[in-house]
Amino acid sequence: MNTFDADVLIVGAGPTGLMLAGELSLHGVSVLIVDRLAQPITESRALGFSARTIEEFAQRGLISRLGDVDVLPFGHFGGVPLDYRVVPGGSYGARGIPQSRTEGMLAGWIAERGVEVRRGVEVTDLVQDEDKVTVSVATEDGTGTLRARYAVGCDGARSVVRTCAGIDFPGTAPTVELRFADIAGVQLRPRFSGEPVPGGMVMVLPLGPDRARVIYYDRAEPLRTGPDPLTFDEVAEAFHRLSGEDISGATPLWVSSTTDVSRQAAQYRKGRVFVAGDAAHIHLPIGAQGMSAGIQDAVNLGWKLALHLKGLAPQTLLDTYHTERHPVGARILANTLAQRTLYLGGDEAGPLRQVFTELVRHEEVQRHLVGMVTGLDIRHDVGGDHPLLGRRLADRQVTRDGVKQSVLPLLGSGRGLLLDLADSADLRAAARGWSDRVDTVTVQGCEDDAGLGALLVRPDGYIAWIGGPHDGPGAATSGMPLTVALGRWFGPAA
Repeated sequence: MNTFDADVLIVGAGPTGLMLAGELSLHGVSVLIVDRLAQPITESRALGFSARTIEEFAQRGLISRLGDVDVLPFGHFGGVPLDYRVVPGGSYGARGIPQSRTEGMLAGWIAERGVEVRRGVEVTDLVQDEDKVTVSVATEDGTGTLRARYAVGCDGARSVVRTCAGIDFPGTAPTVELRFADIAGVQLRPRFSGEPVPGGMVMVLPLGPDRARVIYYDRAEPLRTGPDPLTFDEVAEAFHRLSGEDISGATPLWVSSTTDVSRQAAQYRKGRVFVAGDAAHIHLPIGAQGMSAGIQDAVNLGWKLALHLKGLAPQTLLDTYHTERHPVGARILANTLAQRTLYLGGDEAGPLRQVFTELVRHEEVQRHLVGMVTGLDIRHDVGGDHPLLGRRLADRQVTRDGVKQSVLPLLGSGRGLLLDLADSADLRAAARGWSDRVDTVTVQGCEDDAGLGALLVRPDGYIAWIGGPHDGPGAATSGMPLTVALGRWFGPAA
């Protein structure tokens, strides 16, 4: 008889791994996280997250834990300005929230839920068989093994889990390098969307009253290939040459760089091993898409894996993790490479920028680009052709027991949600066999819900079934009975 350290072993305690652990714990699944770092990070590559991630945090009641969240209504696509409010709920995302702060919030959440995080544990090998995954680890006290029913690699671009599982990571080699420094003690003019300058691009992101992140692209500087780290003197010299602003007297807090290397895992699942976050996709960091995509991976995978582990859903539900999230990752790689050309291209890209600037004057183009980079236009194939099917449940006000509230916190349990908008006893009776997995809530909707009688919402916030105001559970606007949709996404009735 197998003895497991956990149902699910998560490798990597970054935002993706922490979010996934929380999602699994909502369903009572035992989780163990290991991370090679002895302490959480203090530096932060990501300084915010997308509009869709704001909603996903709100679904679990987490966004309030971050305190005041500054949301920018304006942004850009490859340096071409956009008003993100053209899409309902659209914004450039949460700004000025370091990744370390987001990780701290998620770490506090899972600690409350009893999830263990073991630090200073490096994974050295991984093998799987029909019923388990065995992981070899090394610590300062020696070596050992951990066993789990499933393992998820959330261990970054150089993922050991992905490599040991034999998952290919094809993509493109780096061609450009962005260099940056977090500095204190200077006042600089903000350049939120970046600013083209002769020889490259400069950006200034305020981090506080006297702190900022300066980012630049210098066409005169080739990609660094040697082992020597980037120095602040190099950053200060290049930033002065490009922008004309002298930061040499500032106090450097962190100096680093990133490239446009773009790769994506060929498979997000191989047997009992999954990959998520940077272990599944890496790209040029533009538009707060990187960390956000990893968190969205976790929210997509968590409930599916939990239902399967509890014997309530078949293997085919696990396969939808790849079929749904791989296209999303591929689209992110494509749009960040396109933005690279617009953003960092030289004079030869001038005509392209001119044409793009003309195109974004059309509202339909703006909506398309904003939906793409925010993740607000993601649509999964759930069957049926109603325009809302497969799309996210947008934040809206509903009335429950006479009290108005946001609809998103109704997903706080991590379970499915059947919104009964027509007060239908037949509908509630049809869903009773899934009451251990799906919460049925009777609400009165707002004007946006006109013509709707019911919505079945998956735990990740995507609409899986729609009923009209006069549809019974067996004759649905979605084109399938409610019980069929419930069985597809939540397994057989109890």
